Amino acid sequence: MIRVTAFRGEEFVLNALLIETVKAEPDTIIQLFNGKTYLVKETKNQIIERTEAFYRSIGLVGTMFTRGEEDE
Repeated sequence: MIRVTAFRGEEFVLNALLIETVKAEPDTIIQLFNGKTYLVKETKNQIIERTEAFYRSIGLVGTMFTRGEEDE
């Protein structure tokens, strides 16, 4: 889950696993797989950073090896 701020000012948490797209046009628009859309105050990069941090916290993003590294 990530914390975001709606354009009206209320803070809420969003299930980052459901995010399909994040656009900056110029306001940040988050679209979920279920079709719901949210307009938020955070920048596109902030949403990406928070989503990546959430993925790391639940073990979806960990140490990645490039081919050949695991043998070194």
